[in-house]
Amino acid sequence: MNLDAHISQVAKEFNTYAVNYIDKCDCKSQLWKAMSYGVMNGGKRIRPYLIIELAKYIKIKKSNYMRLALATEFVHAYSLIHDDLPGMDNDDLRRGKPSTHKKHGEANAILAGNSLLTLAFEILSNKKTHPSATVRIRLIELLASLAGHKGLAGGQSLDLIYESTKPSENNILAMHRLKTAHLFEFCMVSTLILSGSTNQKKITEFRKYGNNFGLIFQAIDDLLDYNTDSKLDKKNRKMIGNNILKYKSLIEVNTYCKKLADSAIKRSTFFSNEKNPLQSLIYHMINRKT
Repeated sequence: MNLDAHISQVAKEFNTYAVNYIDKCDCKSQLWKAMSYGVMNGGKRIRPYLIIELAKYIKIKKSNYMRLALATEFVHAYSLIHDDLPGMDNDDLRRGKPSTHKKHGEANAILAGNSLLTLAFEILSNKKTHPSATVRIRLIELLASLAGHKGLAGGQSLDLIYESTKPSENNILAMHRLKTAHLFEFCMVSTLILSGSTNQKKITEFRKYGNNFGLIFQAIDDLLDYNTDSKLDKKNRKMIGNNILKYKSLIEVNTYCKKLADSAIKRSTFFSNEKNPLQSLIYHMINRKT
């Protein structure tokens, strides 16, 4: 199977679902337009892909897992909208298009990010996501722990601090775990929770996979930006150089990422199964070009 083609195919399926959800709201406010713009402004949809493929493999209903995928991508979109703000990374473009604050104004971008985050919790709290209140509470609790000051937002804060300091390798790894890996961890564990499982061994394995997948994703992302983006200014090139743990060669980054992938797969009875669609995906991420 051509993984790149399959990822694109699943992304199209997800985008259709997301557009239908947005259109059904029939909201006309400027804020809703900014929210929609931030969500539908491109992207590979890797987080929804993880949820969708894992959910299919462990036989979860599509009507349930697509809502989980949507809520997760809303959280991701919120983080990107806020990342681009003048008070954060101050980026005018996101995936070649005007960032949300350039298109809809800074105030609306702040509110759009906030609203997407709260909408994610609204989706997870709804019976359409899962009939069991216990399952829904577990999903909400997990997202709250991984998206807030102990997770994604905390990582964004560290990212800002490290722009003007000289962080250690351990500092950078901690930031990567919080800012990037925690949401990938949510993708994995939340899907398991959606299946109704409370198996602690599986939860630990799924956390490990999500964490290592996120660390790989961030390291390759930073390396690609550092090596290919000639438009980076001196400040951002230095910052990204720090973020890839001072590795400057593809071989060194690949070695680091391969160890993470092996640790997630070879020590897991679930992910070591060759029929598991996520086994090859984590290695595929190491070799991605975009």
